[in-house]
Amino acid sequence: MSAATPGGPRPGKAAARPARSGPSVAARLIGSRAERLAEPPPPRGVRIAAYVVLVVLGGVTALAGSFAQSLWFPGGLVLALAATVGVFYGGLRLTTTKLGAGLPLAGWFLVLIVLMSPRPEGDFILASDAGTYVYLLAGAVGGMVCATLPTRTMYGFGAGSGRPKDR
Repeated sequence: MSAATPGGPRPGKAAARPARSGPSVAARLIGSRAERLAEPPPPRGVRIAAYVVLVVLGGVTALAGSFAQSLWFPGGLVLALAATVGVFYGGLRLTTTKLGAGLPLAGWFLVLIVLMSPRPEGDFILASDAGTYVYLLAGAVGGMVCATLPTRTMYGFGAGSGRPKDR
């Protein structure tokens, strides 16, 4: 006779994992593609004001992140990248457009270009070390990933207004 109990796992076999009840944490945070596409866009005036704020916020994030990643390595690098990608993704969700992620990315790059140039005194903010290169590469990749996530097409050639038609 076997020592296994009826209904229990057989000897030598691992117990089966119970089925997960619902989506993962990442799926709940990001939402499904259908949920993102179903989000109503904000009014045009709010969206334009958000674009301006997002460009400035992308620049401020680059400035703060460039100091944090070098001062508190490696924790500051993780914090700077989380803030950077958070601004990009937040802009995407706030405006429901790809431009909402692209404009903070543009502001981020513009400030980093200024920070990478040496001053006449020989000072510079972004040093040539591994942490800086990881910050630049991972921030750029994170911004591009956020800018290419599926969103509703608001305006474009032959795209229409992005609002559902009444039938």
